[in-house]
Amino acid sequence: MTTAPLSLEHIIRPSSLTDKKPPVLFMLHGYGSNEEDLFSFAPELPEELCIIAMRAPHILQPYGYAWYAINFDAEKGKWSDDDQAIESREKIISFIDEACSTYGLDDQNVNLLGFSQGTILSYSVALSYPEKIKNIIALSGYINEKILKDSYAESNFENLNFYCSHGDMDQVIPVEWARKAPNFLKMLGIKHVYEEFPAGHGVLPQNFYSFKKWLSNKI
Repeated sequence: MTTAPLSLEHIIRPSSLTDKKPPVLFMLHGYGSNEEDLFSFAPELPEELCIIAMRAPHILQPYGYAWYAINFDAEKGKWSDDDQAIESREKIISFIDEACSTYGLDDQNVNLLGFSQGTILSYSVALSYPEKIKNIIALSGYINEKILKDSYAESNFENLNFYCSHGDMDQVIPVEWARKAPNFLKMLGIKHVYEEFPAGHGVLPQNFYSFKKWLSNKI
């Protein structure tokens, strides 16, 4: 069902649980996509999860949405609007609170699944607010330190778990950028798994089944 009473447009698959507050998985799509994209995974994911796919706030023409602008010019080349990214980070964390309250979800079992730009935001949300997030599936993205909270390194990360994966032939986000994540997470003492697949900028079936198994063991 589609709903719009909260601060971000979204679609939701309710949990099968009726006897307690269910765990929730928030999905963050990539640049130029929409909330329907990752939601296609929902039928194959654990039934006890409430799944909420969010729509990014910035409209792209002629269609699609983005969490922040990616600009191209002669002098700077390709660059990201980090201010917009930080604004989206705050919108996401506010929406998580709203959704958990509105839908009666377990705010101690909040999980994120991102792809590409959605992964960059998932890293930012989890590392900036580790007390609010439990598990993160980070597909085909990287860590942008410029959009983390200034004091993030002082946080307690003991409850965080990351599953990170990337295609070794990715033409959109170089795999070298993704390969920096394991050392970054290790330095912070964060539990993580990193995998590469023979793929471009996408999710192969074996990648899906790998993170599905990982998530099923974590929730």
